[in-house]
Amino acid sequence: MSKTEQLKQGLWLFYMNLFISAFTFGGGYVVVPMVRKYYVEKKKFFSEEELMDIAAISQSAPGAIAINLTALAGYRVLGLMGAAVSCIAAILPPLLILMAVSAWYSIFVTNPFVTAVLKGMQAGVAALMVDLIIDMVRFIARDGSRLLVLLIPAAFAANFFCQVNAAIVLAGCGMISLLRLWQLKRKRG
Repeated sequence: MSKTEQLKQGLWLFYMNLFISAFTFGGGYVVVPMVRKYYVEKKKFFSEEELMDIAAISQSAPGAIAINLTALAGYRVLGLMGAAVSCIAAILPPLLILMAVSAWYSIFVTNPFVTAVLKGMQAGVAALMVDLIIDMVRFIARDGSRLLVLLIPAAFAANFFCQVNAAIVLAGCGMISLLRLWQLKRKRG
């Protein structure tokens, strides 16, 4: 890849991650549909399966999921330079927003317009998260494993109805998945 192409991709990564970070509120899972749209569907930098792998790694790595996700996507596109550019671009909007909010906190906290906007954003975030969950279930169902498909409602029920800590649910799901992998490897010999 020539220096000009690298510069173009670096600028695109910076702009895209700045855009995604500035206009996605609600955490890391909301970033996944945006990364899918721009990295997978439009630019075809990687596949849907690779995006799900990147999202899984981002979730399990320490730190903010959105930053981990953009760093890994940037690394996939342009190596270490892509990861650095993506991280800087992803951190800038929240940093600037938090600086503004902290400077004018007393004005924001009492403003009914700001309160209404934030409530509206909650609904949008919920819709994006439901969309992501549906896509992840489809991806898991394509694998054909009844165990993994049944693990989804079981994990939800354990956390939501039985109030089992999310870390315990994740550890349990991870252990079940590892046991399944071990069983499949034993079958194959």
